[in-house]
Amino acid sequence: MKTLVKLEEGVHRGADVIFMNFPKVPEVISIVRTLKGVRWSQSNIKWYIPRKDFNLSEVYRLLNGVAFVEYSSIKPIQEKDEKQGKEIVTKTEVPLEISEGIEKLRQWMTHKRYSESAIKSYSEGTKAFLLFLHPKPIHEICNDDMVLFVNDYIIKRKLSYAFQNQVINAVKIFFREVMESRIDLDRFERPRTEHKLPNVLSKAEVSSIIKAHYNMKHRTMLSLIYACGLRRSELLHLKPQDIDSKRGLLMIRQSKGKKDRIIPISEKTIEMLREYYKQYKPMIWLFEGQEKGEQYSEKSLQSVLKQALQKTKITKPVTLHWLRHSYATHLLEAGTDLRFIQELLGHKSSKTTEIYTHVSTKSLQNIKSPFDDLE
Repeated sequence: MKTLVKLEEGVHRGADVIFMNFPKVPEVISIVRTLKGVRWSQSNIKWYIPRKDFNLSEVYRLLNGVAFVEYSSIKPIQEKDEKQGKEIVTKTEVPLEISEGIEKLRQWMTHKRYSESAIKSYSEGTKAFLLFLHPKPIHEICNDDMVLFVNDYIIKRKLSYAFQNQVINAVKIFFREVMESRIDLDRFERPRTEHKLPNVLSKAEVSSIIKAHYNMKHRTMLSLIYACGLRRSELLHLKPQDIDSKRGLLMIRQSKGKKDRIIPISEKTIEMLREYYKQYKPMIWLFEGQEKGEQYSEKSLQSVLKQALQKTKITKPVTLHWLRHSYATHLLEAGTDLRFIQELLGHKSSKTTEIYTHVSTKSLQNIKSPFDDLE
C-alpha cells in the first residue's frame, strides 16, 4: 500500500512554506531529501519546502509509485509571463479535466440554489475523490473506485462518517447531473449510520463559559447561541433588524435548508442585546469584526469559545454546537414539548430532535436500580 504524503501550506520562521506530512518510511524519506530546498523542522517535527522552491510536478515525479501525494489544500501559485504580462500555468495546477468538472458542479449547485457552504464542501469532496484517482480519466471511473477511495483515503486517515457521507453525496451529484454517467450510483453505498449522543453541558458549565469573558461582545455572542439554540452560521448572519424587542422575537433567515424561523427571546436577553448595541453600534451585521460593516468570522468566533474555556476549569472538548445541544436538552428537562423544541431548532424531522430524550437526565434520575434493593 502506498504511503500518503499530505502537503499543507504553513509559515515557518516568518516565511511561507509547504509542510510534508507522512509516516516515518525510510524509502519516502530518502526521496524527500533529494527535493530542492527541502529542510527538516525540529519544532514542527516534519519536512518542509520554502514556497518559492516548491514544485509540485517534481514532487509527483520523484514520489510516483512510492507514495500518494495529496495536495488539495494548497492554493495555486500564479506566475507571470514577463514578456506578455499574462498569468500562466501554476506550479500546483489541478488537472484541467478535474478543474473543469468541479466548476460545472459549482455552476449546477448554484443554479439549484445550494448554500455557499454546501457548494464549497461538495466541491472539495468531489475534488479529493477525483485527485485521489488521478491520472485515471473521469469517464473511466467505476463503482470499485469509491470502495478504493474509502479504504485507502478515508479510513486510512481516520476521517469521519459524516465526511464519507458528504463525499458520496457530492460524487453522486457530480456523476448524475454533471457527467450524466451510466455508473450505478445506487452502489455508492453510505457508511452504516452512527448513533452518537449529543454532547451536553450542565447549566453551571454554560454559565462559567459565558462569564469567563469580560468583553461584552464575546459574552453576548456565546450567550445568544445558548439562549436561542443557534447554529454558528445563524449567529453570524444576524442583523439588528432581526430582533423584534416589542414582540420578544428573533428572526432567523434562510438558515439550513433555506428555512426561516422565529425564536422567542426573553426580556433578560433583550436587555443584554440593548446594552451590547449601545456600546458597539453595529452597522450591517449584529456582530461585526474589527472593521465596521465587516461580518464577524467563524474562526474568530471559535477563538472566543477557546479563550473562554482556557479561563474555566472545563477540560471537555467543547465546541460551539455543544451550547445548542445544551439549550435543547435543558428545555426538554424543563418540560418543554418536543414538538416545540423541533420548531425552535429548525429540525426538518422530529427524529432529529428525539435524540435529546436520550441525554435528558430528568427521567433517568428517577429510575431506581435493583442493586439498591439488595440486602
